[in-house]
Amino acid sequence: MSDAAKTELGQMPEWNLKDLYPGTKSPELTRDLEKAASNAEQFQKDWQGKLEEIAAGESGGEKLADIIKSYEAMGDLIGRIGSYAGLLYAGNNEDPVTAKFYGDTQEKLTNIYNSLLFFELEFNRIDDAVLDKALQSAALAHYRPWVDDLRKEKPYQLSDELEKLFHEKGITGRGSWNRLFNETMTSLRFPVDGEELALEQALSLLTDKEGDKRKKGAVAISKVLGENIRLFSLITNTLSKDLEISTRWRGYEDIADARHLGNRVEREVVDALESAVRDAYPRLSHRYYKIKAKWFGAEKLDFWDRNAPLPNDTNRIYSWKEARETVLGAYGGFAPEMAQIAEPFFDKGWIDAPTRQGKSPGAFSHPTVPSAHPYILLNYMGKPRDVMTLAHELGHGVHQVLAAGQGALMAQTPLTLAETASVFGEMLTFRALLASAKDPMERKVMIAGKVEDMINTVVRQIAFYTFERKLHTERREGELTSERIGELWMSVQEESLGPAIRLHGGYENYWAYIPHFIHSPFYVYAYAFGDCLVNSLYAVYQNAEEGFSDKYFDMLRAGGSKHHKELLAPFGLDASDPAFWGKGLSMIEGLIDELEEMEKSG
Repeated sequence: MSDAAKTELGQMPEWNLKDLYPGTKSPELTRDLEKAASNAEQFQKDWQGKLEEIAAGESGGEKLADIIKSYEAMGDLIGRIGSYAGLLYAGNNEDPVTAKFYGDTQEKLTNIYNSLLFFELEFNRIDDAVLDKALQSAALAHYRPWVDDLRKEKPYQLSDELEKLFHEKGITGRGSWNRLFNETMTSLRFPVDGEELALEQALSLLTDKEGDKRKKGAVAISKVLGENIRLFSLITNTLSKDLEISTRWRGYEDIADARHLGNRVEREVVDALESAVRDAYPRLSHRYYKIKAKWFGAEKLDFWDRNAPLPNDTNRIYSWKEARETVLGAYGGFAPEMAQIAEPFFDKGWIDAPTRQGKSPGAFSHPTVPSAHPYILLNYMGKPRDVMTLAHELGHGVHQVLAAGQGALMAQTPLTLAETASVFGEMLTFRALLASAKDPMERKVMIAGKVEDMINTVVRQIAFYTFERKLHTERREGELTSERIGELWMSVQEESLGPAIRLHGGYENYWAYIPHFIHSPFYVYAYAFGDCLVNSLYAVYQNAEEGFSDKYFDMLRAGGSKHHKELLAPFGLDASDPAFWGKGLSMIEGLIDELEEMEKSG
């Protein structure tokens, strides 16, 4: 980013990670690493091979609860160390010293966790009748949600020796391939008009006001990804095989069952979501892009114009101060408490906003551990979508702060509901901006932007999920060439984007930069799940009497302690109802209807 652009955006915050540790060589970090190792070894000596006997004995429930409490405390400590190393690495993964610290820390934590690996495996071998009796204790009943979730993993559990082998080899297996992807992608430079751009900057050109810049950005991305496509194909093939081995050994029926189980969502629910969205492609993306092409005076849009600003868009840049005021104002308009929870992120160094060399692309909110607080990474460049990204990640942050009270074992929300607060935060911000629109043209631009965001969140992510299913299914028959992966990619892109988008040569390589395919296979449907859910939830909010915000905060505070069916019941919503997804998609259709009406009225 140029100095002029940085000046226009104003002063932006960077992380202050001292709330975790003062530095990589600090006595506090050294002390906690030693403490974690010592406590884990002692925990193993004290309890390995004894859990069944303890559970069946006198006051078994209370004793098990005390053991779980110790296990949870160690998890918080290990998580704090891992979060610190991971955040440092995300902030600059080109620095060899930081990369070494991250890798060394991962190895140390893996060795420490080896001493704890027995616990959940052995806990799951406790006889059901014995455990049911122990759970009558109020102390152990507190952990029932964690126990119930753990028992769901029981059919897919391997022997202690195999679990330990899988865990230890994770460093040289999946972990190493993930790191190779991260460091390679961060190091790539995309040449545009004499400048060497990082990925995030090159992708940003695809939303530039000038068509020539959009095309140059797209051509540069196509070229550089193409030059590196064999490496990315190797990484993808290897990780797909790694997942297949794990799936086969653990006995999962479907390639995505492990993800569904981790998300605490039934396969049938996800299948219904995928089917509903794919059926809606003609009514959503196909229809919208046809309208957009007309706005640009064309029958078809080149793929690099898919997210182009509308011809009447002012291409406004939001300073960091404006972005902060916009999002906090929208949050506060919903509930003052929400803005109060969000404000420390801006004031206390919990956000790393500016782009810089070596920084991970994209955005995330890292929950760290309940004893600390979340941290948000952005690559803020002042575009309206960047404001929405801030609203999105801040929603995650608010959710993570509220759920922290559940403790380290139950604070983490399954991915399907983890996107609820983030997408709801986006919706609040969008509605606040829309209410401030000065004229019909500004309203049209805002609605079109929101429709595009929803298409990117729902249509695009389900297309990603379909692509992953095709890729991982076909990989079982042998390695896939770069060309074949590109063919699978193009097939789902053509289906989802529709006939109004022209896919040029080079686009077949665009799958390669999507980090979720590498880091979290099948994660992507969570975005569509969250968007459709929030659309339905927001409709309830619009028609609700007083008390909606209280129910909403209760849902966020629950973290991972309740199933999605239980969490949505107070709002009269049920994701297992086949009609549920239609409700969420109808809001997107309604906005496209409004755009069509605007077009007819001139």
